[in-house]
Amino acid sequence: MQTNYKPLGEYIQPVDERNTSLEDLPLVGLSISKQFIKSVANIIGTDLSNYKTIKRNQFACSLMQVSRDGKIPIAMYSEKKAIMSPAYPIFKVIDEELLMPEFLMMWFERSEFDRQASYYAVGGVRGNLPWEDFLELKLPVPPIEKQKEIVAEYNTIQNRIDLNDQLIQKLEETAQAIYREWFVEFEFPDENGQPYKSNGGKMIWNEELGKEIPVGWQLKTYKEAFNFKTGKLNSDASVSDGLYPFFTCSQETFKTNTFSFDCEALLLAGNNASAIYPFKYFKGKFDAYQRTYIITPNDNCISIYQGYFEVIGKLEEFKGTSSGTATKFLTMQILNPIKIIVPDERLFKKFEDVCGPIFSRKLLAEKSINSLTELKELILSKLATN
Repeated sequence: MQTNYKPLGEYIQPVDERNTSLEDLPLVGLSISKQFIKSVANIIGTDLSNYKTIKRNQFACSLMQVSRDGKIPIAMYSEKKAIMSPAYPIFKVIDEELLMPEFLMMWFERSEFDRQASYYAVGGVRGNLPWEDFLELKLPVPPIEKQKEIVAEYNTIQNRIDLNDQLIQKLEETAQAIYREWFVEFEFPDENGQPYKSNGGKMIWNEELGKEIPVGWQLKTYKEAFNFKTGKLNSDASVSDGLYPFFTCSQETFKTNTFSFDCEALLLAGNNASAIYPFKYFKGKFDAYQRTYIITPNDNCISIYQGYFEVIGKLEEFKGTSSGTATKFLTMQILNPIKIIVPDERLFKKFEDVCGPIFSRKLLAEKSINSLTELKELILSKLATN
């Protein structure tokens, strides 16, 4: 161990302030990805005076099941104030002139920190980490000026990631608004550039949908409209520095050194313990897990961009229709019969022309985030040598 490593307990102290005044504060929890999330707990009738308060630059963590999860859910609160379950240990840095809270959070984000914590965890398979042992975990504490330099570099990258996230959200919202206007409200531009339905466009009643649709449009099943394939790889086929994206049933996209697909496709998870099926769009070379669906259009009047929003609209419904007990499965028996409305060829091509550039820009922003994230990981890996 390098000489500048110090026990965590020398720099932090617990905080146990309760919401005794019953302030109207947001209730938050922690995710395994080390972020604060809005709590969905039912607190009707709950005495919130016993809940802990957390303030800006204070930390919360969960030291339960560390070995099982391989991570400690831990995060620094960046807003003004919130309340949390009393089960969460909350702590703060004793002297911010010796250790910056932002620098400490960077250390907590390192995978090496999680591995060390898992090693010291006790209590069988789940492996809880006692608070006293948590305090004994060690970290390097460089001079405060060096910490400020490292944090500034890290934040510059994070700010660029945030800007790309905002761009992706705006692009997604723009494309979704166009999809809704064209395929739900049927106000796509007619031959004269005017909104179709409100300008007297011809409509016909569709019994299956129970509503009118534009003349010349059809109703098809997913089996007719899409081509479904699955990957061939096991879920453990990822490598840390792989060349190509590797899509599994996880929300996270991994990497591998092989590719079996080189196309524009929709990636839909085929199983998930909580029936929440990650769904993504990608264009290029990639590989996939054997329970991940690779979806491509099987009709020259179906746009992959229309398919993207059609499937998004079904994700909540899939929670109730998927089969299985411990693990939920999204089978072809469920997917094949789903109906999708198919426009005429003119509108199909028009929608491709409008949404294609939006999705291309979105993909570039996602690739930029991936590159910036790698830079973040590089900075985190170097903390041990500073």
